[in-house]
Amino acid sequence: MAYSLSTLAARSLLIAALALVLPASAHALTTDEVAPLAGDDFDAKSAAIDKLIANHDAPSLALLKALSEDNALATDSGEVLIQDSDTARDAVTGKTVAAGDAQPVTLNNLLRSKVAGALSGLQLDSPDAEKRAAAIAALLKNPDPSMKPQIDAARAKETVPALKKRLDTLWAMTALHDSDAAKRLEAVKLVAARHDLEMYELLRPLVAKKPDGTFAESDAQVRETAQQGIDALDSIQRRSEIAGTLFAGLSLGSVLLLAALGLAITYGLIGVINMAHGEFLMIGAYATYVVQNLVQRYLPGAFDWYPLLAVPASFVVAALVGIVLERLVLKHLYGRPLETLLTTFGVSLILIQATRMLFGAQNVQVVNPSWMSGGVTVMQNLILPYNRLAILAFSLIVVAIAWAVLTKTRLGLFVRAVTQNRRMAACVGVKTAYVDSYAFAFGAGIAGLGGCALSQIGNVGPDLGQSYIIDSFMAVVLGGVGQLAGTVIGGFGLGLVSKAVEPFWGAVLAKIAVLVLIVLFIQKRPQGMFALKGRSAEA
Repeated sequence: MAYSLSTLAARSLLIAALALVLPASAHALTTDEVAPLAGDDFDAKSAAIDKLIANHDAPSLALLKALSEDNALATDSGEVLIQDSDTARDAVTGKTVAAGDAQPVTLNNLLRSKVAGALSGLQLDSPDAEKRAAAIAALLKNPDPSMKPQIDAARAKETVPALKKRLDTLWAMTALHDSDAAKRLEAVKLVAARHDLEMYELLRPLVAKKPDGTFAESDAQVRETAQQGIDALDSIQRRSEIAGTLFAGLSLGSVLLLAALGLAITYGLIGVINMAHGEFLMIGAYATYVVQNLVQRYLPGAFDWYPLLAVPASFVVAALVGIVLERLVLKHLYGRPLETLLTTFGVSLILIQATRMLFGAQNVQVVNPSWMSGGVTVMQNLILPYNRLAILAFSLIVVAIAWAVLTKTRLGLFVRAVTQNRRMAACVGVKTAYVDSYAFAFGAGIAGLGGCALSQIGNVGPDLGQSYIIDSFMAVVLGGVGQLAGTVIGGFGLGLVSKAVEPFWGAVLAKIAVLVLIVLFIQKRPQGMFALKGRSAEA
């Protein structure tokens, strides 16, 4: 008998201890609390989920987990069950029951986010810093004011400085509508100090007015601080937009430069308006496509480095087509600009049709190597794609090579001599016909390099060159015929001006505006920005 009394006493002490360490058991989960989850009223479901979060006991947490995994079922009588494999148990009592015709509990996206945030909040107490960091990151994406008690507790206990700082921001995002104005002010300061453009939607309601003309936020200091934060975010947004416009202009300018560089050499040397120049871009792009397919088929392990083979291939193929065109057609038409214009336009159509017959009329895709995929984030809302950066660097390298060829080689010396005074160059023994051929091939090859670069930022099609021929001529004329530096400035200048105007007038009107500006500029300075003594000076 003594033994049974001592046993009863021990059990009584154990129950009392559990009551002290598990205060949540004083508020057991009830049927009335979970019943709204079985209904169709999403507001009632949201309130029920808030109660589950506030309870923070084992049955509530089990039900939250079941809701997140779509394992919560609702019966016609309003009971909520948790499905465990092939069995089901009552969410309140925990007893195994027959699921019968129970249907899954329906949640909208907002409620799913609330449940996910609640489960993430449970990890805020984890001893593992990585789990706490993941939970904070998840809650930062979708802050829920109902999680404020858990965030407060985690904020008080956190010892890692980086996580503490992120918890401060998370707390601020949930405390913006606290009843205490001092806490709202502290929260606004923390949110504004983050300088995150995603915080716009959190700060705007604090400075908005109600339909009756009064402010939604009653405290003037909170409103002023929120407005200062919005102004700072506006400044960041403007800087990001300006930087994005500059990069877009430089990116477009690099493409125009590659397209115009070869044209500047051939037009400045021979004076031929080559309407087929855009097709050299197309030939270089298709050469890149062919090299890509060959490497993919025969050297798949080296696919990331196929551009190293495509660059010389695109130059050689375009240069060969250029020298054939010059030898067979153009050399018979020098001095007859109208006939040359019409002839090269016809050659352009022939090359386009030949490409359609060889590769098909549909566009083909050139895949970026892995090191050209993705981008680098330099500012908020501004990601610079690696392929665009690569083309910008590539265009500058091509300019440097062209400059070296024209200024440091014998061919370049002959080209400059013939460009400045063809008759005098012929008198001193320069074979001008050969110089024309080599220079034309060199200019066509550079255009082929431009096509290789263009293949990395878009699909390749037979009409690829038609999109750039007019802009190429404008860049050459603007910079000065035959002037390498003028072509560089003209190409980048056109790109920057076009991208600066586009946000206001659109792409089509931007092109028209740029054309009008160039016409007005040429009226004042017919020789372009950099005048060069040439045939016009020979007379």
